[in-house]
Amino acid sequence: MVKLDGFMALLTGSFNNREQYDTLRKEENGFPYAEHINTVCNDKISNIPPEFQGKFMVEESIYEVNGKRHSSSHLFLFTEQPEGILLTSYEIPEGNDKMVFSYNNMNMVDFQCLKTSEKFTPALFQEKDGVWEGGSTSMFTPVMKFQLLERFSKECLEVSETMEVNGKRTFGYDEPICYKRVSE
Repeated sequence: MVKLDGFMALLTGSFNNREQYDTLRKEENGFPYAEHINTVCNDKISNIPPEFQGKFMVEESIYEVNGKRHSSSHLFLFTEQPEGILLTSYEIPEGNDKMVFSYNNMNMVDFQCLKTSEKFTPALFQEKDGVWEGGSTSMFTPVMKFQLLERFSKECLEVSETMEVNGKRTFGYDEPICYKRVSE
């Protein structure tokens, strides 16, 4: 779990792309200001088996584009595998409101009640020289493709997410969003 602990240390905390946004908003209309708050939430999951080695994390994302604010949250599980760190997406647990789901308002949930997302293809991250890279391609429907590419280091969390419907991009940016840690 040494690799998983190091990976989670890079990934957890509060981040935003203020520096990148201030540079790009003048050049690229529609580039978002974005924030991520990533919090390990194993303490909000009861009956985790003693031998369980994974880390569950709530990712709270806020995007603001052209004055419109959108937020979404996700529940992920990170596990250490021989070939790297595997990210598996989970459904927001029953009894929690998907529209306002966050670490702070997450209700206790039983480990046995957690359900993996059937739409999201797990992403494998591999480390090279202190930088973790990985991603996956998921077919949310037969015509809707979601692609995730991420690169994590001490300097920045680079996230590229694109959604295509019938081969046409409906969400995403030409440049990855570069999140930097916000001082606590």
